[in-house]
Amino acid sequence: MLWNRVRVDEGLRMLERAVALRRPGPYQLQAAIAAAIAEDRPREEIVTLYDRLVEIDRSPVVRLNRAVAIALAGDVERGLALVDGVEGLAGYHFLHASRADLLRRLGRWDDAAISYRRALELATSETEARYLERRLAEVSQSQIDRLGRASSSQRSFELGGADERHDRAAET
Repeated sequence: MLWNRVRVDEGLRMLERAVALRRPGPYQLQAAIAAAIAEDRPREEIVTLYDRLVEIDRSPVVRLNRAVAIALAGDVERGLALVDGVEGLAGYHFLHASRADLLRRLGRWDDAAISYRRALELATSETEARYLERRLAEVSQSQIDRLGRASSSQRSFELGGADERHDRAAET
């Protein structure tokens, strides 16, 4: 796991103290979101926290994260529509990577590949680039597999049609 358990526990203790103040601000909500993710709480709870955060911080990054949370909570189409509505992040690779992942989840391989390529162009670290390259390879393979199945189906259809014509000719 990428999370440092000691630091997560420390953060949770600090969050509990902040919650006791009953004045949630953006940092407290961000900490609550991080805690909910670290504790693998229900995705709907994370969406609710993002809903509260977006009320006080309408930044494009917060809106992007909320859109992804909505998608991960099960409404991928809505999440994608919200991602597509976020403005001001054209040069932010996480926008394109998020969009690509949602498109992949929807089986829209061509569109996902385009977004993965754009994210790759903007990636800021080798680790991120390697991850994006793997995902791009996956959707590209899915495209090839789909085309192969379509081609096989088309050949079967064409051969079937030829067999039917042959059968009809033999009957006459």
